[in-house]
Amino acid sequence: MVNKSYGILLLILILSCDSIEMQERHRISFNDQWLFQKTDNPSAFKKNFDDSNWRSLELPHDWAIEGPFKPEYNLRTGGLPIFGKAWYRKHFKIDTSKKGSLITLEFDGIMNNSTIYINGNKVYQRPNGYIGYQIDITPYISFGENNLIVVEVNPEVLSARWYPGAGIYRNVWLEIKNQVHIKHWGTHVSTPVITQEKAEVTIETKVLNEQKLKGDYQVKTSIYDLDNFEVASILSDIELNKKEASIIQQLEVKNPKLWDLKTPYLYKAVSSILNNGTQIDTYSTTFGIRTIEFTREGFFINGRKEKIKGVCLHNDLGPLGSAVNYRATQRQLEIMKQMGVNAIRTSHNPTSPEQLALCDKMGILVQAEAFDCWELPKTENDYHKYWDEWHEQDLREMIKRDRNHPSIIMWSIGNEIREQKEENGYKIAKELVNICHQEDPNRPTTAGFNNLSTAIKNGLANEVDLVGANYKPTQYADVLKDYQDWIVYGSETASTVSSRGVYHLPLKKYDKHESLQVNSYDINSPNWAYPPDIEFHFQDSLPNILGEFIWTGFDYLGEPTPYGGKDNLTHGNWNTDWPSRSSYFGAVDLSGFPKDRFYLYQSQWTTEPMVHILPHWNWENSGINEIPVYCYTNCDEVELFLNGKSLGKKTKGIDKTKIPVNFGAWKERPKYFDSPYRLNWNVKYEPGELEVIAYKDGQEVKRNKIITAKAPNKIELKADRNVINADGNDLSFITVKIEDENSVFCPLADNKVDFKISGPATIAAVGNGNSASTEPFQANYRKAFNGLCLLVIKSKKGETGDITIEASSKGLESKTITVITN
Repeated sequence: MVNKSYGILLLILILSCDSIEMQERHRISFNDQWLFQKTDNPSAFKKNFDDSNWRSLELPHDWAIEGPFKPEYNLRTGGLPIFGKAWYRKHFKIDTSKKGSLITLEFDGIMNNSTIYINGNKVYQRPNGYIGYQIDITPYISFGENNLIVVEVNPEVLSARWYPGAGIYRNVWLEIKNQVHIKHWGTHVSTPVITQEKAEVTIETKVLNEQKLKGDYQVKTSIYDLDNFEVASILSDIELNKKEASIIQQLEVKNPKLWDLKTPYLYKAVSSILNNGTQIDTYSTTFGIRTIEFTREGFFINGRKEKIKGVCLHNDLGPLGSAVNYRATQRQLEIMKQMGVNAIRTSHNPTSPEQLALCDKMGILVQAEAFDCWELPKTENDYHKYWDEWHEQDLREMIKRDRNHPSIIMWSIGNEIREQKEENGYKIAKELVNICHQEDPNRPTTAGFNNLSTAIKNGLANEVDLVGANYKPTQYADVLKDYQDWIVYGSETASTVSSRGVYHLPLKKYDKHESLQVNSYDINSPNWAYPPDIEFHFQDSLPNILGEFIWTGFDYLGEPTPYGGKDNLTHGNWNTDWPSRSSYFGAVDLSGFPKDRFYLYQSQWTTEPMVHILPHWNWENSGINEIPVYCYTNCDEVELFLNGKSLGKKTKGIDKTKIPVNFGAWKERPKYFDSPYRLNWNVKYEPGELEVIAYKDGQEVKRNKIITAKAPNKIELKADRNVINADGNDLSFITVKIEDENSVFCPLADNKVDFKISGPATIAAVGNGNSASTEPFQANYRKAFNGLCLLVIKSKKGETGDITIEASSKGLESKTITVITN
């Protein structure tokens, strides 16, 4: 029998304070002590159903990432079991002192087709897995007695074109509040006037009076800085003669600190409702003070022109699946910032609240995207099935949820929607744009057009404020010329594919390889895409283009192009090429290890001197005598040395007006890639040390070298964080490297590594970045892929102390490190 008493007791203790009259809002994590089972049993929602043998777990939870991988599960969605009916049940109590209060549950996201039952009563349904929702469960609660919530989840095969995850994969919150309270997502903060001396802050607050309680009510709003010092405050009377009322308050912050990319300063607005002078509800809103402007001259933040250096990111967290984790999300964004990224596109649906909060804190711009399809389908069970009934509510609620985030700079109403080719597609676009402008008049709308010519012809592109072009760099100049009031950017670019550490020689045109890997020389892409250099050229040549969002920052589960089907993502038999099961598009692999392309973007998007060299230097048994050596740098010139002998200097970017290769003939895939954005030498192979020295203004500023490795000899471990929190959610990501006897990295090693963990932690996931591996993500072992693999450990809730991690492999010296949890 599963012991549920801990969760019930916790709620009783937390919720049995304050009287009804004095009660303020309580917001409590509702993630603990759930029971789970995948079953078709139609009685699982009933209160007297026997769940004693069900699995106990904590949310967020993605059941599909647990596997197993099977080809019949469809490679397009990762070869994982994302489909099938599953149930979550939770037993809980709410103290009798809370009678008269409003009890609500908020789900940040359930993937997908969710149905909620309370004490056997069906209370809500929602098909969209990406948008959160709150439901009032007060009428169904038995105060002081055992209650039961049941969540039925029924995702279908091909509900998306990629791996969406499955289950209650985002956080759940229980709120207990007064019948008179600030509405869910009920504040809207704007800053219409900003000067160096002051910022005028306008806050609209919506208040609900569920039972039309009488009395004198006031709304007090105070603004606090990062030091929790009150910098502005206002108290206003509000009439609550009907269920919903709205009030607009204007405050002034003196000498405001602006939210910006390098200084993402955040304020907090605390809104309170007072009844006859007594505070009965409190609601906090984080916001930033900043200006954004989009013009034909570019994008401006706080009056400074800034090029968008963006990436598209799916919602999964690699080996961890789609289950939201704050630290895993933070790590992704940290790695992106190291690459020089200043913006993300939430491709192609609303993202997690955690990602947006992190972008606010870290100074990362966001394009928030609502839909991947409208009425016309891309897959058989995608959102088109629910469009008519749900699209308006889903879009409005996404904007209401997210519009106070200073990181968000634009709303995308769709990606590569099929209606681009329809004569009436502009009507849907007009409706969606109007909704966006109604809910948030302060940000522009956009969409990603892969059929730009037809979207222009049919009037669809004219409806959005910013025209996003997917894979159309050669059309930028003509569009700017033909439409003098349009603002244009690359909403999805490049789509280069590669596998970390894989180098196929001799170089040849793009094709499938028997290894199910893709060359990491960064010249391969599907027939509708192109290498990064081509986008660089058009971005440099046309300074009025706002910037770009590359496809993609990270590899993601599903869509294993060029394997698993045709290059065209919307056609083909996606069950071929097993076991290729995840994308090759990322500049960073699925485990968070940078590919060579990471450094190509870094050479364009950063100013701190850097230089990167490829490929590896272990070719003695390859039969290849001459090796193409590539170098990426943001410095002026680079000198290459082999075993101490100079092979000459190369200067970067002599002629950036020249398009790298003939773009029109790109399908021919040239043998060698002539680009002003990278340097290359053809080097006769001899083992030893290959080194590059980078110069700026004639002075050495950076070095990078590769050494020929001997046979694998030992394991090296490095934790990204040696101290983590004992909250049951915090993670440490441990990089596992295979080295030779001289501590030289072994770039071809594929040793199987076993892990032992002792202390207050568990193994959360393992990975290696190999897109063609069916090893489980939840295991105590992993094979190295090109010398690397990953171990992710998670703290145990409330348990502190030393965590000992031991990695061992047959024939190698083992390694032990310690991580502390406190």
